[in-house]
Amino acid sequence: LQNNKTDFFFENKALIFSFCHHRKSTRLHHPHKTHFDPQTPPQSSIHSSLKMAEDDTTSMEVDTPATTTTTTKRTKANPHVTPSASAETASKHPDMELAQKIHRLQMISSSKLSHEEASLPSNYADIVMSEIGGPEVENPSLYEHLKDTVVSAYVDNAGEEVTLLDDQTLTDMGIAHKKTLSELEKKVEEARESAGDMEVLSARFDVARFAAKSLSKEEALKAYEDIVALPKLSSGKTIDAIMESARVASFHGDTKTNTELVDKAVKMANDGGDWDRRNRLKVYNAISKLLGRDVKASASLFIDCIATFSCTELCSYTDFIVYTIITNILHLPRTEIKEKIVDGPEILSIVKDIPVVYKLVVALYECDYKTYLTTMVELQPILIADRFLQPHSGYLMRELHVLGYKQFLDSYKSVTLDSMASSFGVGPSFLDLQLSRFIAAGRLTAKIDKFGGVVETNRPDLKNAQYRDMIQHGDLLLNRIQKLARVVDL
Repeated sequence: LQNNKTDFFFENKALIFSFCHHRKSTRLHHPHKTHFDPQTPPQSSIHSSLKMAEDDTTSMEVDTPATTTTTTKRTKANPHVTPSASAETASKHPDMELAQKIHRLQMISSSKLSHEEASLPSNYADIVMSEIGGPEVENPSLYEHLKDTVVSAYVDNAGEEVTLLDDQTLTDMGIAHKKTLSELEKKVEEARESAGDMEVLSARFDVARFAAKSLSKEEALKAYEDIVALPKLSSGKTIDAIMESARVASFHGDTKTNTELVDKAVKMANDGGDWDRRNRLKVYNAISKLLGRDVKASASLFIDCIATFSCTELCSYTDFIVYTIITNILHLPRTEIKEKIVDGPEILSIVKDIPVVYKLVVALYECDYKTYLTTMVELQPILIADRFLQPHSGYLMRELHVLGYKQFLDSYKSVTLDSMASSFGVGPSFLDLQLSRFIAAGRLTAKIDKFGGVVETNRPDLKNAQYRDMIQHGDLLLNRIQKLARVVDL
């Protein structure tokens, strides 16, 4: 009987394979039995099933090439980023990586950063300006602004000649953009007259994204306002338009407008947005908080979406991890630093790309204070080279110093200046100067015995502090009750 089954299989192999393929295609296209692969986004599943339906072959390998190709492309794009439908449809302009390049050029032109510190080529200005004036961007207003401000200072400080476009080329570029904008507006009117709301929305997005790429900040923000003003616009598309306009404001360094737009989008998402947009908005909100120097709030938001990051249009995954580490090292307890950062799988997956930042947090956790202070010297150029961290580089360096000194002093009742200076790899006079400033500012609870060369710690009594706070709040409450009683008696 077993031999008969084997013979039947080999004699009817083609028929069996055809039947299996037919059952698989039917299952994929059945309206109540939709195929779902947890590792593949819904759009990819639909694309694969449609491709299978169009294929007439009976081979069992029909869907292998399509699946392999899709997976390979997604892995090459970024193996650490969670696929996101709304992130894939987001505009790539304005390009925030270009904004980082412009920032580094500004830092070099102002002598705050050198080519060697940032590992940049000597012709960096030519590279950046060629990208802005090239076919991918073609933004004459931005080009002229940088030409008149940053590039002139760059030539004076760096001594490098920069090849620039002439005024006539920029003028022709502006005329061509006006013509393109007019054609896009014409498509909007045609869609309004002969098509539906979705076509009008799509045409409006085309106008706004062209403005974000090649026109000024004001024109781009106005184009996105026109999208938000459309009637019958869904909350999801409204949030998309606001997020893209927030990127425009951030690209041009308008922190105030960026914060207002992000707050507006967050409020809308909380009222009725989907999970994906709320997840991406956490990154927008975290960077907005970071720009406003609310480091604790931004740290909480960064760590929340570290495993579900998909906001690649705003920053790269590597930069996102750097922001997460820098902000959370200042506020997370040691146990959580070990769990979420030092041993965090997402961070370990790219640790080779961020050696300085990771070495800093490991040195602090392992109490290797000499390495910690040395790594801070290497960290400063990284902070200056990043457009989101540079405005707060001085603050962050100061807080990192306080963090290291506080952690060291918490282990001692008293310690000599020479011993502490040896642990940090600095001189006693330098350490005495820094500690005295932090103690005077109330950042460290200690006092220095200059004659004896000893630092004595004064650990605050938590119970007494809570008792004093309770008395103070109780006095305030009694005063308010007395005032209210007088008002009621009247």
